[in-house]
Formats: sequence, structure tokens, C-alpha cells
Amino acid sequence: MVDESYLLLAGGVGAAKFIDGLAQIISQRSIKIIVNTGDDINLFGLQICPDIDIITYTLANLVDNEKGWGYKNESFNCLSVLNHFYEYKWFNAGDKDLATHIYRTDLLNQQYNKDEVTSIICRKLGVEAEIIPMCNQSVATYIETDTKKMHFEEYYIKYKCEPGIRNVKFRGIEKAQIINRIKNYMNNAQKIILCPSNPIVSIGTILSIPGMKELLKTYKNKVYGISPIIQGAPIKGPADKLMRWKGLEVSPVGVASFYKEFLGHFIIDKKDKGLVQSIENLGINCYTFDTLMKNIEKKKKLAKFVINLN
Repeated sequence: MVDESYLLLAGGVGAAKFIDGLAQIISQRSIKIIVNTGDDINLFGLQICPDIDIITYTLANLVDNEKGWGYKNESFNCLSVLNHFYEYKWFNAGDKDLATHIYRTDLLNQQYNKDEVTSIICRKLGVEAEIIPMCNQSVATYIETDTKKMHFEEYYIKYKCEPGIRNVKFRGIEKAQIINRIKNYMNNAQKIILCPSNPIVSIGTILSIPGMKELLKTYKNKVYGISPIIQGAPIKGPADKLMRWKGLEVSPVGVASFYKEFLGHFIIDKKDKGLVQSIENLGINCYTFDTLMKNIEKKKKLAKFVINLN
């Protein structure tokens, strides 16, 4: 185990996989994770934080590894009754998962902020890594399609990312504030790592907090990113559609160009080794490795490769 601390920017299943590998090779206490909260949504009268929960359950060894989210060995009795009362049949929350949302909502109603609530839940579940919401203020990612505007969770789950994207809005982002200790964590971190998450609506949401990009620019030499795109396609999710909407090439080069203001180092899959020069032409050091995390050994190998880079 090493003593250095690592600060991660994260969201979604890809990030959780990398974090799972990292937590196998260094102490969880050395890991601090800023998590996207733009996917947070209120359903059934409950505050649901999908990305925070995925990462929390992963580090607590509770996650359903087949799905990549939610508790393992779940039941859905409560949801079957809730569906008689609500029109959210597209949202699939298990009984154990709902217990987390009930507890979170109860704490929020007691005037704890989101950062405090996340810390309490992590402690209760035995997570030693520090999971930090990207901000305490409410931010919601909305997708505008040809037919309607909808929350990202509805777009992702109900509509399976099929409608064309006309616009993306992070509602409330202008009021979002960087949580104070993040500045110290960036200063003290051995590396700042952008996980292999959706660059537009996971990492991009965090980057949209006023002052966040400027802060990262200060530490460009120790900012490392991992590409979520391999051979022109995302491993999971609508990153390709979102990148096209943003006018970016769907490739590691497109991701690197989106991050280029503050990204010092970029890890791409070895299958994309032909793109190394194009990325280095952006002023970013580029490295190749097997980034497809099919099992725990591959997760650990990628994490070890990243933390050992100089």
C-alpha cells in the first residue's frame, strides 16, 4: 500500500470499474472521488443519486457486478407496489437500493447537506474512500430531443438513449459551488485522475461548475485521463451521441480535445495506438494500455499502470 492520495473525477459504471481496481491495490483511505450529481433525480418523493450510489456500493462490495449498479441479490417488492401509485415504471429500484434513498432523503430533510449525507452513508456502509458530491447545490442534466425535454435518467433508462439530441442543459449549474476542501485535495494529490466516464454528462457536468476548469488548469502536469472510447465507440452509454452533438470526433482524440485545456496525460486503449501522435499534437502526453476492464484483474492492472506513470 502507498501513502499518496489520489483525487478522481468520476461518474457511472466505467468510473466504478476503475475505482474498484484502484481500491484493490492502494488503501481506500488514499482515494478521494468527486462524483457527478447531475444525474440526481427526485422520484417517489425520494432523492436518488445514481452515480454516488454506484461508486458507494462498489467500494462497499455491495454492487450487482452483472448490472454494474444497484445492490446484488436484490428484491423488488416495494417497487411492485409503488408502481400501482406512480408513473415511473421505467425506473428500476430494488428494495435495498430504496432503503438508501429513504435514508438519504430523511437526512436531507433534517438539513444535512449532500456532502454530509454522502459521508454518513459511506461511514454506515464501511466505505473508507472519501466520496464527494461535485457540489451541494441541486443540478439536473436535461436532454432536449426532437420531441421533448427530459431528465437524463429518463433519456437513458426509459428511452434507451435512442432519440436524437438537440441540446443538453445542466439546470442549476450557475449556482453550483466547488466544495472548499477540493482545492486542498487537488493541491496535495499525487495525481488527479479523470475516470473513463462519459466526457459530456459525467465528467463534463463536474467541469461545468464555475471555477472548476480554471482550478484544474493550475495542476495540468498531474491531471491524467482515461479514454472511455475504444475504436470509435463507447463501452457503455450514449457518449458517442453526446460527443457528436458537441461537435467532437467520437474517438480518444475527440475526448482529449475536450479536455485539452487542463489534461496533461491521457491513457488510451492499445487498439487505438495509431492515435497517439494526434493526441500528443494537442500538447498532451499519451500512453497506451489495455483499458477494457472485463474482470477484476484487468481493473487492477489498469489502475496500477495509471498510478505508476510518471
